[in-house]
Amino acid sequence: MKSWLSVLISLLWVALSFVLIVGVATVTGSPTLTDLIIHIGIFGLFAVSLNILIGYTGLIAFGHAMFFASGAYGFGLLMQTGHYSIPGAIVVSLGISIVIALVVGVVCLKTREIYFAFLTLAIQMMFYSTILSWVSLTGGDQGLTGGFAKPVFLGLDLTRSGDTFLFITAVVLATLGILWHITKTPFGYALRMIRDNAVRAEFFGLNINAYRLAAFVIASAAASVAGALMSLYVSSAYPNFGYWTMSGEAIFMIMLGGLNTFLGPLVGAAMLTLLNHYVTQYTQNYGLVLGIVILAYVLVLRKGLLDLIVEKFFPAGRAALRQTK
Repeated sequence: MKSWLSVLISLLWVALSFVLIVGVATVTGSPTLTDLIIHIGIFGLFAVSLNILIGYTGLIAFGHAMFFASGAYGFGLLMQTGHYSIPGAIVVSLGISIVIALVVGVVCLKTREIYFAFLTLAIQMMFYSTILSWVSLTGGDQGLTGGFAKPVFLGLDLTRSGDTFLFITAVVLATLGILWHITKTPFGYALRMIRDNAVRAEFFGLNINAYRLAAFVIASAAASVAGALMSLYVSSAYPNFGYWTMSGEAIFMIMLGGLNTFLGPLVGAAMLTLLNHYVTQYTQNYGLVLGIVILAYVLVLRKGLLDLIVEKFFPAGRAALRQTK
């Protein structure tokens, strides 16, 4: 019964969020706002997927962008063949990323803590180097060139910006809803137990490696969906999708928004995207401004914005946060 209730709540939140976001975009009619919402949604999904590892499982991964890139390149290459519908290409690229995640996860999870983090980074850089060197397939440092056709499906013509916005928003919200539901299942609570005390979790009969591998694959799959959506939006895929700075930005988003709330990384994505959008209008020193903001967070707030808001203004949320820490 509780499982079905959690599913219904997830569906309700997804539906309400979709109506609200589409309503705001429709009322304003601003292409800039639509573009910002799409970027916040995609990068927010990417950051939330990484937080499944960091916040819920206790695994710090520096190479998460590899799966964003695998989703983007997989989707783009499939669409360039002209034999796939958009949903079909997303599903197939997702399957490819899951296979990659299984292999990488089995290798990386033989290590722990900082060694795990740097091993994921090393494999990501190998993946990035492959993208650059396999010019005949990936286009090298130019990325996928020539774009691709976007066949109409279910009445949606994704050559139109409005339909693209609706589709990307729906997929982002649906994926976030699935991830949220996973965190509320016994599996999600088992991940928290493993994060807090792996020895005790193993004593209670949990297969630690199996749970960690499952979390790694789930997080990688969600990152792949985000990458496929970005490829759809820009009609291409670029090497920087798989560079280490992409993983670093996702970690910044988690820091800014909050590690201990599910939507904290999404809030962080909004903050970082808006910061980039407005700061670059006035100065080219974006990196300097970003460094100052992160330094202020670490020294003054010591936690993400959404974590801070929940702790300060929502008493029930304080108890929930204590359960997730």
